Amino acid sequence: MAAEPGTSRSLAAQIALMLIIILFCVFPFYWMVTTSLKTQVMALEAPPVWLFEPTFANYVTVLFEDGVLRTLINSLIVAVSTTTLAIMLGLPAAFALARFEFRGKKDLWFWFITNRMISPIVLALPLFLIVRNLGMLDSRITLILIYLTFNLPIVIWICTDQFRSIPYELDEAASLEGASQWRIFRSICVPLAMPGIAVSGIFAFIFSWNELMFALVLTRNNAKTAPAMAVSFMEGYNLPYGKIMATSTLIVIPVLIFALIASKHLVRGLTMGAVK
Repeated sequence: MAAEPGTSRSLAAQIALMLIIILFCVFPFYWMVTTSLKTQVMALEAPPVWLFEPTFANYVTVLFEDGVLRTLINSLIVAVSTTTLAIMLGLPAAFALARFEFRGKKDLWFWFITNRMISPIVLALPLFLIVRNLGMLDSRITLILIYLTFNLPIVIWICTDQFRSIPYELDEAASLEGASQWRIFRSICVPLAMPGIAVSGIFAFIFSWNELMFALVLTRNNAKTAPAMAVSFMEGYNLPYGKIMATSTLIVIPVLIFALIASKHLVRGLTMGAVK
């Protein structure tokens, strides 16, 4: 049976709109990667050069001459440490908020949520003064602790809703069998909440990896992260587009890898929650 003309036109319009959206989202990444493979002369040519012989000179320069490899290692250490600590500290707090009633619970929940409303630029100067007086400037530990302050509320927020979606009857059944609250949390609720934990971990890692403001203000050389290094290439009117785009590409790659790994973990968590 042939499709009606109106239905075919509607389907074609939806496909065309989807292709336009995909092109709009993917083109910046394409431009970033191709620019990183151009020389400075080709990157500045107008109209743009679409067909060219790629060169990896920008990657070699930024990795082994400009110290981007060291900043990538710093970013990885800070992001992984922050994400791990946020999950370790946030899961018990989220479980308590989801499962127990206590005085000040609503106020505490509101405080966790509103932490994300504070602009980093407002906190940059006070934090700089505090960290400088403590002698902790240019330290990875400083970045980890500061990043933890705005990633921990995200983990608590997402995981609390995830724990609330788990039937409370499972807790009661486990309690009747003699399980402690810690055993219920560890063996029942955490496996069933793995989808939310994976999502919160993705957000915490990405926010830590991409953070720029505090990295610029609180680091110099030893603890400088990759986003801060990319910005440091911009000196007045001298904009080495190839080096900037090569560094940006190197920054994006670990996030993509982490997202792919976490997405597999997310599917596994859904399966664990469905099968006892």
